[in-house]
Amino acid sequence: MASIMQRRMLSKEDEAGDEVEVRREDQDKINKFSRLHQRELVLKEELQLKGKEKEELDDISTELELADEDEKIRYKIGDAYFHLPLEQAQEMLGAATTRIDEETLELEEKLGSIHEEMTQLKVELYARFGKQINLET
Repeated sequence: MASIMQRRMLSKEDEAGDEVEVRREDQDKINKFSRLHQRELVLKEELQLKGKEKEELDDISTELELADEDEKIRYKIGDAYFHLPLEQAQEMLGAATTRIDEETLELEEKLGSIHEEMTQLKVELYARFGKQINLET
C-alpha cells in the first residue's frame, strides 16, 4: 500500500514539475484565442441566418414564377407592404438575393481568416504548454 501511495505522490510531483509558467504574452494569446472563438460562434450564427434568408428568397422566387404577369405582388420593404408589378418584384428579389450572396461570402471570408488565426495560436500555445492546455472548440 505504501508503494501505491509513493507512486501517486511521484506522479503528482512529476506533473507539477512539468508545469510551464504562464507569461503575460501567453495569457494574451489565450485571451485572443477565446475572443476569436466567441467571434467565430457569432459569425456561424449569422451565416446560418443568411442561409435561412436565402432559402426563403429562393422559395419566394419559385412562387413568383407561378404568378400572373398582370397581378400586383405585395412586396415588403421595411415595415410596409407595397403592391408592385411582377417584373419589378422579381428584380427587387434578385437584388436581395445578390446582396445575401455577397454578405454570405464576406462572412465566410471572415470566418476563414479567424480559423487561420486560431490555428496559428493553437500551434504556438500547444508548442509552449503541450497537454497542459486544451484549446479544442
